[in-house]
Amino acid sequence: ISYYLLNYFNMSSAEDKIRTKIKELEFEYARTQKNKATEGHIGILKAKISKLRRELLEAGSGGKKTGGAGERGFEVSKSGDTRVGLVGFPSVGKSTLLTKLTGTFSLAAGYEFTTLTAIPGTMHYRGAKIQILDLPGIIEGAKDGRGRGRQVLAAAMTCNVILIVLDALKPMTHKLIIEKELHGFGIRLNQSPPDIHYKRKEKGPINFQAMVPQSHLTPAIVQAICKEYRIMSADIICRCDATVDQLIDIIEGNRRYIPCIYVLNKIDQLTIEELDIIDQLPHHIPICAAHEWNLEELMEGIWDYTQMIRIYTKPKGQIPDYGAPVVLHANSPSVEDLCNRLHKQLVTQFKYAWVWGSSVRHQPQKVGKDHILADEDVVQIIKKI
Repeated sequence: ISYYLLNYFNMSSAEDKIRTKIKELEFEYARTQKNKATEGHIGILKAKISKLRRELLEAGSGGKKTGGAGERGFEVSKSGDTRVGLVGFPSVGKSTLLTKLTGTFSLAAGYEFTTLTAIPGTMHYRGAKIQILDLPGIIEGAKDGRGRGRQVLAAAMTCNVILIVLDALKPMTHKLIIEKELHGFGIRLNQSPPDIHYKRKEKGPINFQAMVPQSHLTPAIVQAICKEYRIMSADIICRCDATVDQLIDIIEGNRRYIPCIYVLNKIDQLTIEELDIIDQLPHHIPICAAHEWNLEELMEGIWDYTQMIRIYTKPKGQIPDYGAPVVLHANSPSVEDLCNRLHKQLVTQFKYAWVWGSSVRHQPQKVGKDHILADEDVVQIIKKI
């Protein structure tokens, strides 16, 4: 027991030192003037903070991808066609929303932290099975391990879409706090990965090439950030107007880019004027889970953000099977993706396919495996003899 206690206190001491360093660097960053002359210094500060945050996560998880020091993450097996996570502060209505969407009972009460573990449920919508995860409420400092926050954020990282559930009566600063916690854990909300090619080499200089004009990055700033990461030789090619933070994300290599919907719950206590303002905000959907108001729009939003399409298969000489669509996720799903989803060996036996739907000009049309499919296409696959 004394060995484990000593280990625990040593780990806590190391984490406290890292947190102190992060606070010092954040204070220095806040008091530094932002202009052309200080861009290099600001880039180095951001790189140092990012490195220390990674070290803090690794120290807290013991070098493993778990929720916190000595704790195991929420072990919920993936099921269905996609996964959606409910993230938010305690007592904002996540459990009630899960019950209304999936029919799965999740205890809801008048006190905080009613939900202590991840509770899964399945929502059936447009022929797809969507797994909804009701995660425990997080608090400020979750990314540093407070309130089992690392376990919650690690579970959120496995989701295809995140629903940030907010209480419409609480201040919008709650939204900023949750965004900060997710950002500090490496989750980028409603962003696309920057078009930056990064490859580390064994010899040679830092080769930085900008294919488009850069507003934030210069060769000197890139050199300084790479030096902070002890990278002496690498190829960095920017095909977009990238920021310092985006370059750091690419170098770190452990970021997750996840679509997010902000769900404002308890709108039954708002005025029409307030609802009109909320309706103009991007990525926001107002609902009332208790009264089941606007849940249809929320389900439609989940469907849009998961970017799924339904493909109906048609056996030769029979009518299409409209009862059990094949759900695909790729941004540009092809006939080959459909074959791989049905059976791994089907691609090797593939000859051609007949397609009915909006992705072809003629009904039906003979296509190859590279043909891009659209939602609700009907496909008949012809195998080699």
